[in-house]
Amino acid sequence: MPLPNQKKKYTIEDIYALPDGIRAELIDGQIYYMAPPNRRHQEILGSLYRKIADYIDRKDGSCKPYIAPFAVFLNEDDKTYVEPDISVICDPDKLTDNGCAGAPDWVIEIVSPGSKRMDYSIKLFKYRSSGVREYWIVDPDKNRITIHDLEHEDVNEYTFSDSIKAGIYDDLSIDFGQLNIQPL
Repeated sequence: MPLPNQKKKYTIEDIYALPDGIRAELIDGQIYYMAPPNRRHQEILGSLYRKIADYIDRKDGSCKPYIAPFAVFLNEDDKTYVEPDISVICDPDKLTDNGCAGAPDWVIEIVSPGSKRMDYSIKLFKYRSSGVREYWIVDPDKNRITIHDLEHEDVNEYTFSDSIKAGIYDDLSIDFGQLNIQPL
């Protein structure tokens, strides 16, 4: 991921003006380009999304899960636009034709080699300050899942052999050992 251009402040208009096939996020007026995800990233993403979506469907839940690319406008300005790997939004008033206007309740990011700084630092700060309730950082290289319960200011770490309870639900646990994710 190239370093952002520090001289100019960009807006969401600049993101929408990018050439087809170029993906980027905008945080506080800085553009961060995103590399295409690898196969393992996509396997983890698909498996997690299926577990969450199936759970919500079985419970006839009101929350909606979305998979990247899905636009999330965290702030009430035109300077921040992110595409979390998975977003779960429980307030239907936040959903627009363009994406989510405000903080999702639950965000999951799957770390790629070029996204470590973004996922562990920059996005953690933005998600916390915007009102995201729960943030999972899934790091395939480290075989680790870091759970940030942002509502209760709690952090826990797990491995890919653990079963992890989702904080925003009373009875949803995801057993990473059962996801059947192949190593690279």
